[in-house]
Amino acid sequence: MVLEKQFVDFILDGRLEDIPQEPVGVIKDMIMNNLGAIVGGATSEGCGTVLNMAKEWGGKEEATVLIYGDRMPAHNAALVNSTMARALDIDDHMPPGMHTGGSALPVALAAAELAGGCSGKEFLAGLVLGFDMAIRINSASTYNGFDPSGVCGIFASIAAGGRILRLNPEQMWSALALGFNRPIQTFQSIVDGTTAVRVGQGLISQAAISCIQMAQKGITGPKNFLEGVYGYFHLYAGDKYDPQAITAGLGETFQLDKVSFKIYPSCGNTISSTDAILGLMDEQGLTRENVAEINVRITPYAHHMVGGQFKIGNNPRVDAQFSVQYCVANALLRKESLIHHFDESYIRDPRITELVKKIHVASDPSLEGGRQGLSLRADMDVATTQGDTYHISVPIPSGFPGNPLSKEKIIKRFKEAAHYGGKPVPEDNLEKITLFVDTLEKAENVCDLIPLMLSSHK
Repeated sequence: MVLEKQFVDFILDGRLEDIPQEPVGVIKDMIMNNLGAIVGGATSEGCGTVLNMAKEWGGKEEATVLIYGDRMPAHNAALVNSTMARALDIDDHMPPGMHTGGSALPVALAAAELAGGCSGKEFLAGLVLGFDMAIRINSASTYNGFDPSGVCGIFASIAAGGRILRLNPEQMWSALALGFNRPIQTFQSIVDGTTAVRVGQGLISQAAISCIQMAQKGITGPKNFLEGVYGYFHLYAGDKYDPQAITAGLGETFQLDKVSFKIYPSCGNTISSTDAILGLMDEQGLTRENVAEINVRITPYAHHMVGGQFKIGNNPRVDAQFSVQYCVANALLRKESLIHHFDESYIRDPRITELVKKIHVASDPSLEGGRQGLSLRADMDVATTQGDTYHISVPIPSGFPGNPLSKEKIIKRFKEAAHYGGKPVPEDNLEKITLFVDTLEKAENVCDLIPLMLSSHK
């Protein structure tokens, strides 16, 4: 129980004043990125269905559904908000596929409403500390097809929400332990091209709020949820982990530099391939007319998720988001990769169908890193109709550790997402949101952000 206690104390005792500016800045970027994702994703497939179901369920008006303005029980508001945040697949992410902010932010906002308000300082502290806990646990995990967003990312949501709701140590311990028993999702939802991917993000948030509230009421979880005989590290690390390495520098150094922000609206495992083709187009003047064949090599881990033959099924956006072939063809055709390029009309463009035939994706074990899923490298060879061959290797995709996005690019992505979809917020609100987040530590009540995130479109 040593590791469990260390994390509980870390979450409850940490102060924003003792946290360096860099991790705080990452959380601010995460908030901006996810607020844009929520606006853009609000009218995407499945989101309206989840909203309508939550409205039918009814219940106490505790928290707000962003964009739409409906009030409902906090766990269901978080469900809807997180489903919207994940819909466009532009929420934050880290290898080997853990989406954290898409749940942690909606949970923290719902918790702030439940608490009757929350200062910006406390809001930021809860999110930084929750993220750091989840990142440290993730660094020692091996998922074997389980989705880390639900397996590990839920700890960040519970930590942030539980701190905002002022849980005592026993309650926080139980809330985290109950979270260990909640959403066990797998990457099969991705492989099969389903909207379960976005809804799964919502289920994480719904569970996080429920675990917090159950712990408040005295429901207990296993004390040894991390290090027990059937605990987290037995199930997701095969008992091969180093507690000292996991907690090294806890409270003094923070690992939020591992958080990634996507420059393109597709799976993180497609970003290097998109970077590669755009790089060769810029360097060599490649066009769809003069490309004869493209061969892409990615890791076996990535290939399982995004390397298969592109085909359009029941959910075209998901099919495209998780396909190297589509992402490369789209970039080659349109010279960039934007959110609306993953709309069905763009996906079904006959020119895409022809380009996909030229793109071959292979699994290359030599590209895999020390731990499965950490390497996002892509190697690409392009043969032209003139008989030339060009090679490029992208070891670190844009937006990932070692190749981060600038603040300007994150704000640009926020605005692109905010202008997408069928229920935008008022244009004047975009600058107000940007300023609010940028100065969040000065906010008396983070709930003042919520009215700015409501659409004027009925």
